[in-house]
Amino acid sequence: MKAMVLESHTQVEEAPLKLMDIPDPIPGKNQVLLKVKACGICHTDLHIIEGEVRPPKLPIVIGHQVVGEVVGLGAEADRTIRKIGERVGVPWVSSPCGNCGYCTIGEENLCDNIRFTGHDIDGGLAEYMVAPADFVYHIPEVFSDVQAAPLLCAGIIGFRALKMSGAEKGSILGLYGFGASAHIAIQIAIHQGIKVYVFTRSEIHRKLARELGAKWVGGAEDAPPEELNAAIIFAPAGSLIPKALEKLRKGGTLALAGIYMDGIPEMPYKLIYGERKIVSVTNSTREDAQGLLETAAEIPIRTEVETFTLEDANEAYLKLKRSEIKGAGVIVVNDV
Repeated sequence: MKAMVLESHTQVEEAPLKLMDIPDPIPGKNQVLLKVKACGICHTDLHIIEGEVRPPKLPIVIGHQVVGEVVGLGAEADRTIRKIGERVGVPWVSSPCGNCGYCTIGEENLCDNIRFTGHDIDGGLAEYMVAPADFVYHIPEVFSDVQAAPLLCAGIIGFRALKMSGAEKGSILGLYGFGASAHIAIQIAIHQGIKVYVFTRSEIHRKLARELGAKWVGGAEDAPPEELNAAIIFAPAGSLIPKALEKLRKGGTLALAGIYMDGIPEMPYKLIYGERKIVSVTNSTREDAQGLLETAAEIPIRTEVETFTLEDANEAYLKLKRSEIKGAGVIVVNDV
């Protein structure tokens, strides 16, 4: 099968993903074999490519927002849950251990031995892939393959970050960075009766934020019309933390939604005094994934996507790095 393979960490400008023919995967115990239809691209992939996040093995096939068709079932895969021909999604979280102290109390996102799609196992930038049958999700019919792909990480993390921020009906939420995740999170927040202010440098992203219902749009240095009850930082820039805290009311929460963030600058204690809270968002649970897909179908979420071919994956990640994608980027792998 064809796949875009990462053999070594380097800057995305050097086109590190190589188109190769590699063996078709074979589903193992409790796994499904998927014919990949589409795979969303993510900043986590970019961090893997450039080495800020290092997988335990190279070479590897990255990609963890996968929409595919079940074409094979491994031994002991529950045939009453997964069926040949079913359209399913594969997210970042591949398989928590199920036995550690976190897993046993329902905090599988914090599992000590968790494995990730496109990091520990080969991901979706390939014509076929395998995934644990218990960690793939039925895709609602309201979404096309391309529309569904960004929901499977950008959507899920935005959903969890919104929940952890404590934002609720009538409150004011600030979103820092307005890429794939934020453009989904804003739609959920507005659906829940939350007023959203967006902080972003990109004119493309500012325009989209206004189209999706942001009440105010500006830069991180700008003062919004009102203090924020809650805020979420999606951009991997530690310098945004004190800027966001300056705009957060007493008792508010700042959620950090990225898997990677560069250095956090020294800042005065007064920025967190007043019972302001900073919380990191770490992975997701099956409940988050299912909740996001149900909520997205109910609204329904409109994902703004730019599509690329498998062979053009390097170009897609370069545009992602340069903030040149409006909404989310999606690699079309097989016919959709």
